[in-house]
Amino acid sequence: MKDRAGHRRARRLAIGTVVVLALAGMNGPWLYRFGTERYHEYTINKAEYKAENGHWQIVEFPERYRQDTIHAALLHTGKVLLIAGSGNNQDNFDKKKFDTRLWDPVKGTIKKIPTPKDLFCTGHTQLANGNLLIAGGTKRYEKLKGDVTKAGGLMIVHNENPDKPITLPAGTVFTGRADHKTFVSKDPVLVPRAKKVFDRTGRFLRNDPGLGRIYVEAKKSGSRYETGTQDNYRIRGLAGVDARNTYGIAQKLALDKKDFQGIRDSYEFDPVAERYITVDPMHEARWYPTLTTLSDGRILSVSGLDDIGQLVPGKNEIFDPATRTWTYTRKTRQFPTYPALFLMQNGKIFYSGSNAGYGPDDVGRDPGVWDVAANTFTKVPGLGDPSMMETSGTVLLPPAQDERFLVIGGGGVGESKLSSRKTRLIDLKAKNPRFVDGPSLEKGTRYPQSSVLPDDTVLVSGGSEDYRGRGDSDIRQARVYHPDTDTFQRVADPLVGRNYHAGSILLPDGRVMFFGSDSLYGDKANTRPGTFEQRIEIYTPPYLYRGARPSLSGGPRTLARGASGTFTSRHASTIKKVRLIRPSASTHVTDVDQRSIALDFTTSGNRITVTVPTNRNLVPSGWYMLFADDDRGTPSKAQWVRVP
Repeated sequence: MKDRAGHRRARRLAIGTVVVLALAGMNGPWLYRFGTERYHEYTINKAEYKAENGHWQIVEFPERYRQDTIHAALLHTGKVLLIAGSGNNQDNFDKKKFDTRLWDPVKGTIKKIPTPKDLFCTGHTQLANGNLLIAGGTKRYEKLKGDVTKAGGLMIVHNENPDKPITLPAGTVFTGRADHKTFVSKDPVLVPRAKKVFDRTGRFLRNDPGLGRIYVEAKKSGSRYETGTQDNYRIRGLAGVDARNTYGIAQKLALDKKDFQGIRDSYEFDPVAERYITVDPMHEARWYPTLTTLSDGRILSVSGLDDIGQLVPGKNEIFDPATRTWTYTRKTRQFPTYPALFLMQNGKIFYSGSNAGYGPDDVGRDPGVWDVAANTFTKVPGLGDPSMMETSGTVLLPPAQDERFLVIGGGGVGESKLSSRKTRLIDLKAKNPRFVDGPSLEKGTRYPQSSVLPDDTVLVSGGSEDYRGRGDSDIRQARVYHPDTDTFQRVADPLVGRNYHAGSILLPDGRVMFFGSDSLYGDKANTRPGTFEQRIEIYTPPYLYRGARPSLSGGPRTLARGASGTFTSRHASTIKKVRLIRPSASTHVTDVDQRSIALDFTTSGNRITVTVPTNRNLVPSGWYMLFADDDRGTPSKAQWVRVP
């Protein structure tokens, strides 16, 4: 792997070896008992080491405020919203114990927030008004094969009546025509009316039945109630026309594993009132969805497992913040869960191929450019390790104007042991965009956490070699990626391993916080269940150990696209770049919000005048952190500004 700091590390290692050997000669037994650990502690806390490698620090909340954080988002108040929901804990789910915390990293205060539903594995994104949109979550936990006691599965209800829809309540009984086995629905279902089909001359051809999907389960436990093949089902309680036109069709209904099920519920979190606000629910239930901002400020909701545990069949929908309602897109397009979708400068959506885990291995996994309005999709070639994009991370490289993306690591579909050492780069402004391989990672890496920094680098940390850290495979390493040279620089190692259900967030002071991690096992032999990592860890990059940082104050709170604003800095003459960074909303290796936009600027005396680009696709409406970097690459503390 390319490594610009290799010669520096070699020199530090040589110096360290001399010191260790000297100590060993004088105090051998003491050294071997305590020396290695204490010397490492001494080394990583030296000023010169921090100036080259940065520093990690663990933050432990008081016990009453701890939770299994699954999602995190930086709010324009400077506080961090930490969402657990049930926290991947069936007992919490059964007790309806759903958690959210609001943490102020400056004051160190923590507040419990009442959480209305199980927002475990929800989707979220920043809205133009500064609220956080949250949609989806958990209706039912999965049941593994062996734990399932009642045969069940998906029932497709057909309605051949073109004159009216029909609603079947929860508890509806379906009886097989072939084997006479009966199953009961768990929820109500609305089945739309049939669609009349005509030929070009207007002659009626047929009715295409309206379809409804519902989960059904046998009344009693046991394998004798399983079905082996597809069957048609009569619906008890219907009579006359409804009985003739309405029926069910199901494939095998068995004791197989039952996946998680999603919910339709949607909320905005208001950072000022510090509470959830209920908005209209989505049309589709979604568990593991991605929410992405579109050109006009509306929000696209894509993928997820639905209310019967099936991958949403390409039914995507859009949230309008003005009306707080959802509408379907005109056509369907299917993706695996948590797809990495980014707004491009031409208003289209780039799909990198990164995703977080559910869905067939041959559906919707090719990367490409999606025109949502026209529903056209142009595949992009050249992807390295294309079969190992699950649990990979994707980041829009700074500055966002370049429209270059870095795809990091990944693994095989599902619980595969395979992981990729590759990084992949793509320039979407090229005449014929194509992926090329970037610098390799030291180890195959699933779940890498990545955060854009205000000095135009990217911090890449953590992950594991195997699925959910299996085999004690967490990677306790961190690197800074330099887009200008396409190189990694090894920096200080994190103190905590992070894999599944982990993420990172850039803070307004230029530090990076890390949260979560949900190892499947707690030992190398995979015999002991893992425990959720509740500690927060903060990384302070090297640029904050170079002496005084530039000041930045005053200026407007609102900056329109194409407009300019003047800020005050005692160090204005040293400023070399100004960046507008959108706050993160991170979960499951997916953070499609973060982007760092270069601003044109001029200086005069102690004043810095910045100008925001005019392209609304480059600069979506909302709140941003404004950083100014000096000639040493040291950023100011951020000023919050809103782009209307």
